[in-house]
Formats: sequence, structure tokens, C-alpha cells
Amino acid sequence: MLKVRVIPVLLLKNDGLVKGQQFKNHKYVGDPINVVKIFNDKEADEIILLDITATQQRKELNFSLLEKVTTEAFMPFAYGGGIRDLSTAKKLFTLGVEKVVLGTAALENTQLIRELADAFGSQSVVVSVDVKKKLFGSYQLLGYSGTKSFKPDLLKYIDLIQSHGVGEIMLNSVDRDGTQKGLDIELISLVSKHASVPIIACGGAWTLGHIGEAVTAGADAVAAGSMFVYEGKHKAVLITYPKYSALKALFENPVGMKIDV
Repeated sequence: MLKVRVIPVLLLKNDGLVKGQQFKNHKYVGDPINVVKIFNDKEADEIILLDITATQQRKELNFSLLEKVTTEAFMPFAYGGGIRDLSTAKKLFTLGVEKVVLGTAALENTQLIRELADAFGSQSVVVSVDVKKKLFGSYQLLGYSGTKSFKPDLLKYIDLIQSHGVGEIMLNSVDRDGTQKGLDIELISLVSKHASVPIIACGGAWTLGHIGEAVTAGADAVAAGSMFVYEGKHKAVLITYPKYSALKALFENPVGMKIDV
């Protein structure tokens, strides 16, 4: 087993998978069940599925679809989107989801983290911290799929969610999302040095070198979307995942590696 997890992040919209850039301009990239089957074959470490409209539209989760997805997923599976209470989380765990991901819900009701951690264990609770860099270099917290800003200072918010029992933090750079320019290394370093729980870095990964840079900066895991659903400069849809041997070589020497995947 590799010491660092490399995780495909899949975005769900109207029961189909999409990918965008900087949380906007989403385009259809595939059927969730078929894509999960491909990641099974390619032996992905874990999958995170985020419904990007569930919270904004206050809609009911499509539990029927999620049950089909979890049935197909042979790897650990995390789900986020529209989780506002214990009963919803309990139903997800019953379907086979191993972790729930809170975003806006954690910003608006931090106590929900504690309730979920007490009921299901901290290891089952992930908080997605979506941030955008401000003019003078500080970071702004965003919710509702990047459409609304929230006031807490980034590091104070990290302290707050940790005090409520979060098991992992998914640190997502809105500025880098879908740009394929590499992750926000400064952000990863800042938060990883401050946090006491594992950090899943996300936003901007396109190469194994980018993943190596994030790990060197302090990430415990790296998540990506474009890297695993697109191929080439024209972004042709191609579901892929690095070979185990390539990842093993990367983590033995994460700086400056150029490996054929």
C-alpha cells in the first residue's frame, strides 16, 4: 500500500458527471456508474463524489443512484453534497458510503461535525475547505459551490473544525481548480503546518510532478479531477489513473519526477 493516497474527485450534476474550471463552466464527462467501474479496473485508492447542486438547490439526494454507485465501488468511497443532518448521513453510511464530506453545512453549522463524529467516528467525517486567494495574499472561505463567501479566518476555521472532531480536511483551491497549472503549494504548506489532521490537497493537479510537489509541501493525500478525466491540451474525455509502479516511484522521490503513466 502506498503511503500517500491519490484520489479521483468526481462532480455530480443532474445525475451525470461534470468537470469545470474554478467552480464554473461545467461540462459533461460521463456516467457515474461507468466511470466508477473504470476506476475499479485501474485500482484507484479511493473516490470522492461531490454533488455540486444538492446544497444550492436544496434538493433531495438521489439515494437510488448513490446505492448503485457504492455497489460498483470496490475502493473506499466518500460522498458530499446536501448533507445537513444525522439522518441523511446515516442513510448514506447504510448504502455503503465510508466517509461523508461537508462543505457549506460545516460553515453554517459547525456543530454538525461534532454530531457526525460522535455518531459515526471522526474517521468518517471530512470537511471540504474551499478557498480563494484575496488581493493581498490572504484566503477567503467559500461555500455554495464557490458562490458565497464566509467570514472566518482560514486558520481559525481549521482550528474550529478540528475542535469539533473532523477526521480529514479536503483543502480545495478555487483559483487552481481545473486550471491544470499545479496545486497551490503555499496554501498546502500553510494549512498542513497548522493542522493536526490529514490534509487532502485538491485543485490544479495535472501531472505526477504536481502531486509530488503537494506531498513535499505537506499534503497527506492528493485529489484531482481533470487529471483523471481529460487527456491532452484539447481535454478529450479519457478516464485514467496512474499505474501503481509510477506512484510508488513518485513517492520514493517526489521532487522533480517525470514518469510515464
